[in-house]
Amino acid sequence: MAEETDLLDYDDIFAGSTVIAAKVAELKAAAAAELARIEALGGAVAAVESGAIKQALVESNARRLAAIESGATTVVGVNKYTESAPSPLAVGQDAVVVVDAAAEAEQIAALRAWRAARDGAAVTTALAQLSQAARAGRNVMPASIACAHAGVTTGEWAAALRAIFGEYRAPTGVAGAAGPTRARMGRVRARVQALGQSWGRPPRLLVAKPGLDGHSNGAEQVALAARDAGFEVIYDGIRVTPQHIATVAVQESPDVIGLSILSGGHVALVAEVMERLRAEGLDDTPVVVGGIIPPEDAAAMRASGVARIYTPKDFDLAVILEDLAGLLEVRAAA
Repeated sequence: MAEETDLLDYDDIFAGSTVIAAKVAELKAAAAAELARIEALGGAVAAVESGAIKQALVESNARRLAAIESGATTVVGVNKYTESAPSPLAVGQDAVVVVDAAAEAEQIAALRAWRAARDGAAVTTALAQLSQAARAGRNVMPASIACAHAGVTTGEWAAALRAIFGEYRAPTGVAGAAGPTRARMGRVRARVQALGQSWGRPPRLLVAKPGLDGHSNGAEQVALAARDAGFEVIYDGIRVTPQHIATVAVQESPDVIGLSILSGGHVALVAEVMERLRAEGLDDTPVVVGGIIPPEDAAAMRASGVARIYTPKDFDLAVILEDLAGLLEVRAAA
């Protein structure tokens, strides 16, 4: 509390509540200004659809992370007082909750059994009626209820609607975001620029978030900082499949692929991505992974071919990007 708040900046923050009142007034004024900005953009819906709100979130988090990197903002255990005894919450077999491969296999088996036991003709009819209602612009609720009664799975229901309406992909907020100035990024930028001059184009970084994990802050900040360092960045947002990552890799020919996984499913997801990349003949493209990854899982992933693994302790983006530049320099010299 002493390091990460301003409690000690005042003799008594409850003395007449003057300090609290001033903080509340400051917060209210900032909130009112933000609401006015959103209203000027056409309202909340328009601000979301245009990506303005997401971009503001990305920029705000970028400023916060840059302050942590520089030491202007203290986070105990991250950039100050980092030496301590191992926390019982961070070591041991149960320190990080990971997806049980056996549980996934059991669920898949149960799903297949469900599909085998239901009336296939009724399922086909229900899905056809759902598609017809969606295509005609009618209320899809009656057809959806009929799908439920027939035993249609949520995946099949969603796929039928996706075939009619397409799939919404939210703005990432990265493309137009303004990144903060980082004093130590100059050296990284010089190395990336040197690679670009020798190749005749900037190095390409594919940032991807496989699985159902929606925690996008890390991926967004890597993508933003890499772009500002001179990388050509490809980032499609959250919840992409390993197949999608391999397809984009074939289309874009990235020089390095970065996977961000915070769902606990890193072992299975990384293995599938690596397998699909090998199937596409891209096994020579280095893959790096970031997430909450136990040491034993990290060792297994390195053995499978993952070039680098970054965990929350690796918070300095300049260090990470310089590491990627070094990885590409070694590859270029090979």
